[in-house]
Amino acid sequence: MTRAPNQQLHPLMEGWAYITASKRNGTLYTGVTNDLSRRRIHEHRNQLTPGFTSRYGVVQLVWYERHETMPLAIQREKNIKHWPRRWKIDLIRAMNPEWRDLYEELA
Repeated sequence: MTRAPNQQLHPLMEGWAYITASKRNGTLYTGVTNDLSRRRIHEHRNQLTPGFTSRYGVVQLVWYERHETMPLAIQREKNIKHWPRRWKIDLIRAMNPEWRDLYEELA
């Protein structure tokens, strides 16, 4: 998760685990943030931070999950990152069978 050097995360603030994709069944990226709709996905979509998502065009929000606290969201992200690809695809399909870009629903 990218944040300003002096920005601290309060452990009781809500968090979001999310998956972005380059296309249906394409490259996947699993992440976590405290600001899914206004900041993080906007950064991915506009390739504002260099790295994996901008290198591979992984900009479509295809799955997300809200958590009461950041530690819970971080744990969920870590768990999902260790899953086989098939499980991640099944998770996406359960929420978003058409692989729509869900960003507009949040904005």
